[in-house]
Amino acid sequence: MITELSNNLNQSLCVGNRRIEKRLVLAPMSFIGNIAFRELVSSFGGYGLLFTEMCRAKSVPHENRYVSPYFRWRDEELSCLVCQIFGSDPEIMATAARRIEKEGFFGVDINFGCTAPSICRQNSGAALLENPALAAQIVADVRKAVSIPIFAKFRTGWKDDPRIAIDLAKRFEDAGADALTFHPRVAPDRRARPPRWEYIGMIKQAVSVPVFGNGNVFDHDDCRNMLQQTGCDGVAIGRMAVARPWIFAELADGFKPGPDIYLDSAVNMTTLLARHYDPTRAVRRFRKFALYFSANFRFGHTLYIKLLNSQDMEEAKDILHSFFEDAPDLVSRPNMNFFR
Repeated sequence: MITELSNNLNQSLCVGNRRIEKRLVLAPMSFIGNIAFRELVSSFGGYGLLFTEMCRAKSVPHENRYVSPYFRWRDEELSCLVCQIFGSDPEIMATAARRIEKEGFFGVDINFGCTAPSICRQNSGAALLENPALAAQIVADVRKAVSIPIFAKFRTGWKDDPRIAIDLAKRFEDAGADALTFHPRVAPDRRARPPRWEYIGMIKQAVSVPVFGNGNVFDHDDCRNMLQQTGCDGVAIGRMAVARPWIFAELADGFKPGPDIYLDSAVNMTTLLARHYDPTRAVRRFRKFALYFSANFRFGHTLYIKLLNSQDMEEAKDILHSFFEDAPDLVSRPNMNFFR
């Protein structure tokens, strides 16, 4: 069924010199937005853009797309695929962006939001929020290097003060960013406290480029409320898309999931991972997927522990079939404790 929300999400939007047909996008995420997961999401549709997992900018110019576990894609997804990069050297980031443009990606996304210690120790991701001048210089140098749309994904900062985020947003726009994806939590919070959606509205008021809101959108009501309360141009969904990869089709296209969709999707994920990765990398990526997928069930922790200990995709598939034989109870909203 097509709703007012669906109509809003299906209004096209200009991003830089290009256009997207839907205002619902997969949020840039670390490790999760891999080629297999994107193919799973693509099987349902409903999105305007997909984002790759984080790619190290220093490696991008030399990567072999058929060997790299990160910098890889299917040709049919390039027209709506944005490559996400991280780094702290403006020149290196610009060089990576040139390779991304040459390959035909829709755009390049600069990560200023990742709080993982391994990334922040490299003065990358959210660490750059403490150095606004350098963050803006990175955007500016990438802008000089490419003509494709530039996205900047960022958080409130390291202190709960919206003025910091507003200043960053203005700097990014002035430096040449074509769109902003804003997650209104401070970096130290991770997900310990609810996102401050009102900050998204402040960012939207401060800039003229499209703003995608991100944070705690789990269903139709959340999506509608974020759009209404903040005035943002679109919504970026991350964790919930991992738990329910059909959410874009559900919100934008009126898709109604059937009772078998959970098992079918998880089994399909094992198949896709086995196709795209060697056994070790497939297992690592499935474990990350399993964390969010298991949150759909009342006793999901039992499923998660079993999947966490699986040694290959065939064993994971057997565990899934066994779990679903007992018709597990679904929860209307995924268990937030899994999402820490």
